[in-house]
Amino acid sequence: MPQFKIHIKNMVCPRCIMAIKEALNELNIPFTKVELGLVYLPKGLDPGERVELGKKVKALGFELLEPSKAILISTIKTLVIDQIHYSKEPLSVNFSTFLSERLNYNYHNLSRLFSTVEGITIERFITHQKIERVKELLFYDELTLSEIAYKMNYSSVAYLSSQFKKETGMTPTAFKKNREPQHKSLDKL
Repeated sequence: MPQFKIHIKNMVCPRCIMAIKEALNELNIPFTKVELGLVYLPKGLDPGERVELGKKVKALGFELLEPSKAILISTIKTLVIDQIHYSKEPLSVNFSTFLSERLNYNYHNLSRLFSTVEGITIERFITHQKIERVKELLFYDELTLSEIAYKMNYSSVAYLSSQFKKETGMTPTAFKKNREPQHKSLDKL
């Protein structure tokens, strides 16, 4: 049975998935699966359904994406966010290989497109995401800095600390002492 995909921008967390499922149910649009940035449908949408769904998701702070470069950018972001914030295991390859293999594109082309559209490099986006995740892990104080460095795939605690300080202006230890939840929610990044 063929599957139709709809790409949705700004989906960054499990609550986003729930909100999209509710919107689809309210509009009586059958779906087989909803995941970050993507809805699978058993059949395509007619133009009227697409317009209504577009209005509904926009009211929720999301955006339907037309098949284009924007979908590729959204997919890159979704893969990075999913890997950094929700994956239980660290990557066994670097992000460039991971993204190239998952998207079947040359990394240089992905990187150039991302930089052109977003105004930052994929590497910078990954760093932002990793530091936000480190802030979260530090705030909840369940792991040591060494465990966080390993979990986040940093080569050493020193490298994590230097990158953290460069991004936030403070050391991980100072951040931990501050105990203020200054990390940004994923939808604000």
